[in-house]
Amino acid sequence: MDDIVKKAMAKWPDVPHCYGWLALDARGAWRMRDERAQHLNLPGDKVVQTALLGFINRNYMADERGCWYFQNGPQRVFVNLEATPFIARTDPAHGLVLHTGEALDAIEQAWMTESGELIVSAAGKIAQVDDRDMAQLMGALDIDGIGASDEALMGWLEGGAGTLTLRYKDLAVPVEPIARAQVATQLHFVRMPAP
Repeated sequence: MDDIVKKAMAKWPDVPHCYGWLALDARGAWRMRDERAQHLNLPGDKVVQTALLGFINRNYMADERGCWYFQNGPQRVFVNLEATPFIARTDPAHGLVLHTGEALDAIEQAWMTESGELIVSAAGKIAQVDDRDMAQLMGALDIDGIGASDEALMGWLEGGAGTLTLRYKDLAVPVEPIARAQVATQLHFVRMPAP
C-alpha cells in the first residue's frame, strides 16, 4: 500500500466505502462505472491512464469477507469482478503475468469451467486466464500424458475420463473441473461486493 494512502487513512478514518463504481473485466481491464453505467448495467469506461492504473494495482487487496477493493486514499472502493480477482495473460519472457504486472513463478492449483475458462491459483491469488491467451496455453495441456487436442479437451469438459494436466515451468499441475456458477463460492471470493 502506498504511504500516501496510509497517511490519508490515518487522517480520515471514517470515510464511507464505495460500491459499484469500479470493476475488473474478464480481460484484466479496470473499468470506471458512473451512475449511468450502473443504472444500465454497462461495463463502464476502461481506465487507461498509466499513473492511475499503477496506483490501483498497488493498492488492490481483499477484506476478510473475500471482497476485493482499491484503497483510494481513505476510501475503500469495492470492485465488481466479472471473472476472478486477478486476470492472467501469457508473456513470452515470464509465462503467465497478472493484470497487475506480477509474474507467476509457480501455479499451485488449476481448474477449468464447463466453458473452457482456465483458472489458476498462485501465491494465494486466483486468476482466470484471459480468453485471448488460451490458444497459447493449449500446447501446455495434457490428458493422461498426451497433448490435449481440441476434441479430447471438449470430451473432458463434457465429463469424459482422463486426467487433465497443465504443464507450467517444470510443474505438472492437475486441472480440476469447476462449475462457472460455483467459482466464487468454491474459491472464496465475492464477485459483487455489497455493504
